[in-house]
Formats: sequence, C-alpha cells, structure tokens
Amino acid sequence: MVEATRPDLDAVAWARANRDVVETLLLKHAGLLLRNFGLRTPQEFEAFAESIEPELFGGYGDLPKKEGGRNTYRSTPYPERQMILFHNESAHLERWPRKQWFFCELPSPVGGATPIVDCRDMLRRLPAELVEEFERKGLRYVRTFTPRLDVSWQDFFKTTDRAEVEARLTQAGTDFAWLDTDTLQTRTRCPAVVKHPLTGERVFFNQVQLHHVSCLEPEVREDLLGLVGLDRMPRHVIFGDGSPIPDATMAVVGQTYEACAVRLDWRQGDIIMLDNMLAAHARDPYEGPRKIVVAMGAMFDRASLGGEG
Repeated sequence: MVEATRPDLDAVAWARANRDVVETLLLKHAGLLLRNFGLRTPQEFEAFAESIEPELFGGYGDLPKKEGGRNTYRSTPYPERQMILFHNESAHLERWPRKQWFFCELPSPVGGATPIVDCRDMLRRLPAELVEEFERKGLRYVRTFTPRLDVSWQDFFKTTDRAEVEARLTQAGTDFAWLDTDTLQTRTRCPAVVKHPLTGERVFFNQVQLHHVSCLEPEVREDLLGLVGLDRMPRHVIFGDGSPIPDATMAVVGQTYEACAVRLDWRQGDIIMLDNMLAAHARDPYEGPRKIVVAMGAMFDRASLGGEG
C-alpha cells in the first residue's frame, strides 16, 4: 500500500514525479493499493493514470466506456450476486495491457472486493505436473459471438463491416468461422504460462477460469448447454492440442487461486494498480450500488513473446 500523508498532495504531480518508483514497486509486488490521494471523480482518476502512463488504451471492446471519460471504462456489467473469477485482462487476445488501474468511485456497502493474485505465486503453488501440462499444451479459447448471449461482434470489434473483422482476425492469426449470418466464432491459440517481458519471471497468465464451462454456475451452465450446446457456448477453453481440460484440473486451479488471493475492502478514492502480466484479478459478489472505473495502458503484443506465443 502506498498512502498519501498530506491532505493537500497534488496527486497528478506526484504520479508524474514518481513514475520510476511506481514501476519498481509494481514489478516487485505485482499490485499496488494507492490510498488517500484525494481523488474524487473519474476525470481526476484518468488524469492521475495518464501521469503514469500517458497513452491509455481507449479501444477495448469487452467493457463499456465510462461516461465523461476519454479512455476509461465501467467495470464489467455482471450480475451482482455472482463472482467474476480470476483472470489476466485480455490474456485470450493477441494484445493486452501490461498495466491496469481500478478506481473506487463508490464502494458497495456489502462485498464487492477486487481480489488480487500474484501469478508467480500461482506457479509455485500449483502441482508441478499441472503446470507442465499447461505449459506444454497451451490453451485454445473458443468464443462465439451469439446475439443476446454475449457482447455482439459489432460492439466488440467496433464495426459492422464483416470484411474488416475478418481482415483483423487474419492479421492476428486467429481462426474464425461464421456459423450463420450474424454468429461469429473465433478460436485463439495462446500460452497458459509466459515469461514476463521485463523481469523474466514465469507467470500463470491466462483466462482459463473465465472461459471454462465448469466455472459457470450450475443452472447457467445447464441452461446454456441446453440452449446452444458445448460447441456454441459464448466462451469455452480447451487445451491447445484440442483435448478437454478436466473439471478436476479446474477445481485445483480454483482452489489455488483462492489460496493466493489478497482481498482489501474498497474505500472511496482508492486506486489498485496492477501489472496485468504479474497479477490476476477477480470481483466478489456484492449488494447495493458500486462504481469502479477501469483504465489500461502499456499495451503488449502476444507476438513479442517469441516462441512462447
């Protein structure tokens, strides 16, 4: 935790003057909680984040844009009573942010923490044979953009031009197929374990929990399987060689995430800053109003991983 000790601190000036300190702390700890910096609005938060990373990413299709912000987003619109499981942001895509910020505009009265996991710790705690299998086989994410079941392909890619989408997917090396006129399915081969580009450390970097059907609530899983079947689930993940990831493996992964998790109660004005390649995050269930603003930057291409990609 980095805590301001002066009520009159100029947070933006502090961030600009301490970029190197923040980066050093981030690479060591994977995540930082910045508290009592006097930030009240999403606009003040965006200025703070831009002081650390001037080029925030404004083209993310999986999150709704934050009203009044240029390059900030509202947190994932997901049912309050359900947990959003652990993941590294955009690890299933060809490009992801290395840096990510969460700003607490309004904490929920009950629950709503953003649990954080150090992905180096995940590798140390997972059984060695599972790590070896994930590392050797990699992952294949299957995403089906079915109208009204998930974000539409038009909203995700920010275009209604199918040819443009096809060209972008081809350039990214992503397999795709149109299952019908308005249903796009993509299949992306990705590593499950990578080396951090700056520290060289191995990390458990993926979205296996967010995509595996065993991690859905039982009623939701049964409803979706009955409605569209396994081959057309909105999100699904298998090993990179096409073999299924057993439910028992996912149970071990889930137990290990929880064993590694750090939970802090949000206070208004708090900022959590993550190195997205060192830390995974989740969202606990909550009750009452909750407003968390998200920013991303320091974009990194999967191709830059070299042979690991």
